[in-house]
Amino acid sequence: MYPGFLHLIDILGSFAFAVSGAFSAMQRKLDLFGTLIISFVTAIGGGTVRDLLVGNVPVSWLHNGNTLLVIFFSAIITMLFGSKLRQFNTALFVFDALGLGLFTIVGFEIGMQKGFSPAICIALGTISACFGGVLRDVLLNKVPLIFQKEIYALACVGGATIYYFLYRSALHGDLSRVICILLIFAIRIIAVRFKLSLPRVYLK
Repeated sequence: MYPGFLHLIDILGSFAFAVSGAFSAMQRKLDLFGTLIISFVTAIGGGTVRDLLVGNVPVSWLHNGNTLLVIFFSAIITMLFGSKLRQFNTALFVFDALGLGLFTIVGFEIGMQKGFSPAICIALGTISACFGGVLRDVLLNKVPLIFQKEIYALACVGGATIYYFLYRSALHGDLSRVICILLIFAIRIIAVRFKLSLPRVYLK
């Protein structure tokens, strides 16, 4: 379990990605069990990969019952009331973007606690934020969002880079975390709004 505000960020990130996973599963018309599995994979996938890479075993969600409860109830609530929303895509985007910002900070700080270099910490933040979505899309037989369309992982890299400088400054603390979460969220919104993306590479 993470200390203080970081723990709250982890819980909020789990909630956001669980809802995102549930919406994705509902778009594919999966059954109750399938929707729950996709929600869990989306919420814990990135953190699991991160923990295995840094040697945090058992991985964090195995000994944090609160996270599992949050994911379960988030998925159930989404299934019960998500159909009321006219646009699944909009809800999926909002919660996915929010989860990106939240989990980037968690992954970055774990890297700093382990004494890794700034570049590795930024990579861990990006892995924490993105790999749950990658696993979600693979299980749903979709090209992962990270590899296509608008700027996605780059938003995490940019936000984590700014957070590093704030982390080293006098502003370090909960305020800097909130600033970077909102920054990553804003980058995603701007990227979608103006259809910004990296150049595509393909054979003619």
